[in-house]
This record gives sequence, structure tokens and C-alpha cells, in this order.
Amino acid sequence: MSRGWSAERMAELAHRHAAAEARGDLEETMATLVDDPVYEFHPTGLTMRGGDRVRRYYTQFFEHFVPKTVGYRMLEEWVNETSLTQEYEITLRVDGTDETFRVIGTLFAEGELLGGERIFSSERFLRQMAGAMFDELEPLAP
Repeated sequence: MSRGWSAERMAELAHRHAAAEARGDLEETMATLVDDPVYEFHPTGLTMRGGDRVRRYYTQFFEHFVPKTVGYRMLEEWVNETSLTQEYEITLRVDGTDETFRVIGTLFAEGELLGGERIFSSERFLRQMAGAMFDELEPLAP
């Protein structure tokens, strides 16, 4: 962490990232991340890494996942100097039916940007979120 890093700065950066996601702003979302971000998907034990791959992920996320989102609400939020974790209920329209999922996401700092995210939810939700890229995800190193 850089000098003067605090829970408040972590929250500001994470909220900037979340707001950019909510607006569908690919460039601002990417601007909150390090060049080589890491995304982990649990409990599937899968991961993706690298700016190019994460950019493709967010492109499909905005084009295919966001339109399926019927609604969401944040249940809890926790923050410290190195990470911000949020728990959500997210309702998606999948195959003509509304389904509600519990999701926990942890954004973590690396230097003065986000190093990536750890997302915890069902495999069904993670497949919806990752879309066609789900098959490109790799196993986490042991």
C-alpha cells in the first residue's frame, strides 16, 4: 500500500469502480484496475488474469449480463485498508424466469489501484456473469 492509504481511500476507489460498472463505463471500470488484474470465482476455484482478458470480460458483462439484471440490493458492506467486501442479492431474468442469487464480492487493493476481485456465488450465477468466457477460466493454483 502507498503511504497514507486508508480504509476511506479503499472505499472511495471501490465505490468508484462499482459506480463505473453500474453506468456500464468500460474505460472508467478498467481505469480503477492494475494492468494485470486477477479475478477469482468461488467456490468453483476458477480464475482469470490480465488486462486484455478482464477487458473482454467486462465488455461481455455490459452487453450480456447487465441486460439480464432485474434488480439488486446490497445487504452488507465491510471495508479495511486493503479490501472492500459487499454482499448482494441479485435477481436475473434467466430463460424467462426471475432467479435471485446471493453474491459476495471482495475488491482488493494493489498499490493505489484495485488488484482484482474475488466473487463468491453459485456456479449457475457465475456462469451467467462470465457468459461465454466461463469456459476460458482457469483453475486457481493450489
